Amino acid sequence: MKDLFENDFLSLTNGGEAEGDFIPLISEEEENQMNTEEVPSELPILSLKNNVLFPGVVIPITVGRDKSIKLIKDAYAGNKTIGVVSQKDSKIEDPTNDDLNKTGTVGQILRQLRMPDGSTTVIIQGKRRFEIQEFTQEEPYTKATIETFIDIKPEKDDKKFFALFSSVKDMALEIIKESPSIPSEAAFAIKNIESPTFMINFISSNMQAEVEVKQSLLEEPKLMERAQMVLKHLTKELQLLEIKNDIQSKVKTDIDRQQRDYFLHQQMRQIQEELGDNPAKQEVEDLKKKAEKKKWSKKVQQTFKKELAKLERMNPQVAEYSVQLNYLQLLLDLPWKKVSKDNYDLKRAQEILDKDHFGLDKVKERIIEYLAVIKLKKNLKAPILCLYGPPGVGKTSLGKSIAEALNRKYVRMSLGGLRDEAEIRGHRKTYIGAMPGRVLQNLKKVKTSNPVFVLDEIDKLARDSHGDPSSALLEVLDPEQNFAFNDNYVELDYDLSKVMFVATANSLSTIQPALRDRMEIIEINGYTVEEKLEIAKKYLLPKQIKENGVPKDHIIIPDEVLEKVIEDYTAESGVRGLEKRVGKLVRYRAKQIAMDEPYEVNIKIDDLQAILGTAHSKEKYEGIDIPGVVTGLAWTQNGGDILFIETSLSPGKGKLTLTGNLGDVMKESAVIALEFLKAHAKDLGIEATLFEENNVHIHVPEGATPKDGPSAGITMLTALTSILTGKKVKQKLAMTGEITLRGKVLPVGGIKEKILAAKRANITDIVLCKANKKDIDEIKKDYLKGLTFHYVDKMKDVLDVALV
Repeated sequence: MKDLFENDFLSLTNGGEAEGDFIPLISEEEENQMNTEEVPSELPILSLKNNVLFPGVVIPITVGRDKSIKLIKDAYAGNKTIGVVSQKDSKIEDPTNDDLNKTGTVGQILRQLRMPDGSTTVIIQGKRRFEIQEFTQEEPYTKATIETFIDIKPEKDDKKFFALFSSVKDMALEIIKESPSIPSEAAFAIKNIESPTFMINFISSNMQAEVEVKQSLLEEPKLMERAQMVLKHLTKELQLLEIKNDIQSKVKTDIDRQQRDYFLHQQMRQIQEELGDNPAKQEVEDLKKKAEKKKWSKKVQQTFKKELAKLERMNPQVAEYSVQLNYLQLLLDLPWKKVSKDNYDLKRAQEILDKDHFGLDKVKERIIEYLAVIKLKKNLKAPILCLYGPPGVGKTSLGKSIAEALNRKYVRMSLGGLRDEAEIRGHRKTYIGAMPGRVLQNLKKVKTSNPVFVLDEIDKLARDSHGDPSSALLEVLDPEQNFAFNDNYVELDYDLSKVMFVATANSLSTIQPALRDRMEIIEINGYTVEEKLEIAKKYLLPKQIKENGVPKDHIIIPDEVLEKVIEDYTAESGVRGLEKRVGKLVRYRAKQIAMDEPYEVNIKIDDLQAILGTAHSKEKYEGIDIPGVVTGLAWTQNGGDILFIETSLSPGKGKLTLTGNLGDVMKESAVIALEFLKAHAKDLGIEATLFEENNVHIHVPEGATPKDGPSAGITMLTALTSILTGKKVKQKLAMTGEITLRGKVLPVGGIKEKILAAKRANITDIVLCKANKKDIDEIKKDYLKGLTFHYVDKMKDVLDVALV
């Protein structure tokens, strides 16, 4: 027995647990020997909380009480014999004599072990049962006088007991087989136990039963009765084990991942609550603390409290919980009544606007006006501006300058290609992945309710089955409505009246009329060569030098070089292309510096070919030496341009052919011009037979480019008159204007862009409608040098000016 214990201590412990049982193998001889050994009449008494020691069984016991440690220490130093009894109530930490059961087991200490955590574990083997007669000592540990008693065994040839013993053994083996938690060594031990008494004690010690049940088995002196009690308990345990296994096998096939996750989350929640670390409660407390510091209306506050109460009632595992939490966090993050303080220093604002942008006087004047009024009145609804003009003239960047001038936050929202109304107004919370509209999202980002809000590319809004975002913008951009803007996600009125909206557009034709009506349109025209030169010198060149790390004293680009770049290497109204060309020049110098190549500080015109390549072919005026060709002026989204109207006569029956990818309006202008000439052929010196005997062909070059509009009316009239009369058109002359059947010339738009295009093409004379004179007066006189304007009212006046 001792050898077995010393050699197999670790392997025979039940899972290595502190109070697991040994699986000893003792014979009947050893059992008889234990029953005949003398036992002292007085023993130190060791109390067990949740275990019972049976005769013959070996168990490890972890000792923690000071009394128990002292008892074990003294006993181990002496005869190693102690009395072991169980407590009536395992919850009592320091039991008195009355808290102990009277029946216990004499135990022999086999070994004392010091565990790594500092506790003491003793290995004890039960010897004989006893009853406490009288307690004789309480300090430093309990002692008592005892009286041992032995089992009352049946006769050896008792068949009933043998059958009962076999049933208990078989039942125990069946439980070991069905239960995954009992080691297989237990079955080996039971099969090899010969003593019926030790078999009953061994099973009683190891079966799943309360301490009270085990204590009742220990107190039973009759072996037959004890065996029946064990069999009854084992039968019940086997039935429960079979039911449990059956349920587990069914549940295992039915349970899915979602249920498994749910159970795990529930366990996690219980653990967190025990630790006092519940994230859901912590989130609610954080929301309450933030809400105390918020400045918002009473209605918003009531809504927040109502929705927060709903959140507290929700299970954090359900999908709606995160939706509700996101909604409450948005309410807290929105700035509501928080605004930045405006700077009313008008001179400072003017300096900032002038520093960042050259020209754009109308826009700057409107901003200064707004600041002046708000300085006087202190309460003014923000204007809604729409900066309209060709690409690259500084519309978007102007928004940043306005924000800096007003001392406000800046936010930009690109509307190009936007086709869903929910992008503006948000989604209903009922949808999966719902979120607020981009208007409120951007206000949340800048954390103030009065930023400068740039609506970029408002003319490029799209529409489809998801709705019309331009219609949704009507509420945002209406000063009479936007003080109570309603987002579908927030479902509360939000005041947008303090936001200064600045929209940008390249074309007004694609903007919905109702939306256009709500905005103050400020046209930003293209830049002249002189303006581009100033912009290049003051803004673009210093910016590129800084970005490319070139020392300022290592590169100089004279005005004539910049002017050459503007005229021969760019063809635009804005300055984006010019910035790219200037950047190329600076990077070329950076390469020379980095590679230690020789260079001159000044870049010369002769260097442009090597750096920028061949100059672009421009719309230069072409000398017109034949009748029927006239130069016209056109407006495009990229600014002004010149075009040529070509006409020819061929024998036929008076058919009119139009080519050059012309739109309906432009075709109608050609028809009007031809019909006017037929009606006034005699006055203009045109033979009437020419219309009947010839086909007329009008062509506008660059056929791949679509062309439309009424402004080519007088150009087509002049070209037809020239070909029919054989008169040439004056050199370096261009024109633009709409015509009517009554012989009137009507005004057209885009005059500044057209004038700049004419100047770029070296035109000297321009024919315009008298009504367009006001547009010429708004252009700086410096930009009109070298141009002569001929203002006309009638179509015949055009012919008088144009034809030689």
